[in-house]
Amino acid sequence: MNQSSIPQEAENPLGYENIPKLLRGFAIPSIVAMLVSSLYNIVDQVFIGWGVGYLGNAATNVAYPLTTICLAIALLISAGSASRFSLYLGRGEGEKAASIAGNAISMALVFGLLYALLIEIFLDPLLGLFGSTPEVFPYAQEYARITALGLPFFILTKVLSTLARADGSPRYSMLCITAGAVLNTILDPIFIFVLGMGVRGAAIATVLGQVFSFLLAAVYLWRFRSIRLERKHFAITLYESITIVTYGMSNSFNQVAITLVQIVLNNSLVYYGALSPYGREIPLAASGIVMKTNAILLAIIIGISQGTQPIIGFNYGAGRYRRARDTYWLAIRWNLVISAAGFVFFQFFPRQLLSFFGKGNELYYQFAVHFMRVFLLMVLVNGVQLLSSNFFAAIGKPLKGMFLSMTRQVLFLMPLLVALPLVFGLEGILYAGPAADLAAFLVTLGFIVREMQNIRRKEEALAAPTS
Repeated sequence: MNQSSIPQEAENPLGYENIPKLLRGFAIPSIVAMLVSSLYNIVDQVFIGWGVGYLGNAATNVAYPLTTICLAIALLISAGSASRFSLYLGRGEGEKAASIAGNAISMALVFGLLYALLIEIFLDPLLGLFGSTPEVFPYAQEYARITALGLPFFILTKVLSTLARADGSPRYSMLCITAGAVLNTILDPIFIFVLGMGVRGAAIATVLGQVFSFLLAAVYLWRFRSIRLERKHFAITLYESITIVTYGMSNSFNQVAITLVQIVLNNSLVYYGALSPYGREIPLAASGIVMKTNAILLAIIIGISQGTQPIIGFNYGAGRYRRARDTYWLAIRWNLVISAAGFVFFQFFPRQLLSFFGKGNELYYQFAVHFMRVFLLMVLVNGVQLLSSNFFAAIGKPLKGMFLSMTRQVLFLMPLLVALPLVFGLEGILYAGPAADLAAFLVTLGFIVREMQNIRRKEEALAAPTS
């Protein structure tokens, strides 16, 4: 019998295993993978900071929106396909799950190649849009033009590793991501310091790491547990592609919003920084360090979120609503503990964190420490919005998930980044962060309370005796 047609519900531990054990099994490898994945940019930032200086750090900050856009594309396909993959496995429709996986992999290849081509064509105006100054531009251009070559491999790896996790192989998913990041970490100091290649060396190390991760991820094409991929499954169909995109919008739009915020933030920092004692480059460099430090915390929360997706999606698809609901609340508790630890580090040890990323003068540290403390003041509640938007996507309600993913970045933070500096100058940019975090949390709370009431009604309807 073709494996893709075998019913999965009876044999899949997602439907019966202890939820804390399941979440540990899926979330911990996802957290490790996300943390190591974030090292691609953070390791570059550290070695460039020590090897080139804060202008090099500013350059990677200017080029960073290209990476967040790439991640948005990867999440659009990976999160959307994994959500549908899990739902269909929960319903016992393995053949449909196989078609979704193949369609997603083909989409990743097409989207990745197209994105890399567009970067090579429009790189210079894009860097100007992202807030580059004349002093930073040569470094940013050299770094971005090389790293663009690795982005198709990054997208394919993300899609394949996410499907592997949804298929019940979270450790292999973790291996695909971590192996490339480890290689990048080894090559960075060799290329930057030993060979004296500067930002170009960091970029080449990043690309080589991404290619290595892809090669490992590609092996899983022949190792799926729940399905057997055949040539016919790799056909791209319009309906399935649109549906995958719809399910992945909440995760993807959050990254798009981060990119837009980064662009607005960079340009605001350059403009208002020029009117302050710090100048243009210090706020730009400090912002990049603070955002990438916060990205470590976000990587953990995203890892938890990714770990919940197959559990929630499978059980919701199988009608086990209580298990889906319990998984979400357990993830929220994990998030609050981790975010509390992040709050302590950001508020009480900011200089130590910033010093890890290279050298700078006292004026730089003065601004960077203040920026970290104020902008990340409400970090404790950030993860609730992220976990909740992914929860809606996992249960087949992507539009609600998309709306929640946009609340913090688009509805609140971007307008505040424009409005508050008009009154408070450079300081207003810092205040925009915690104000947006609090507003997004309150909106998310309203959405999730209502949805939990709906799920409880579904549980009661299933438990009610039939006449």
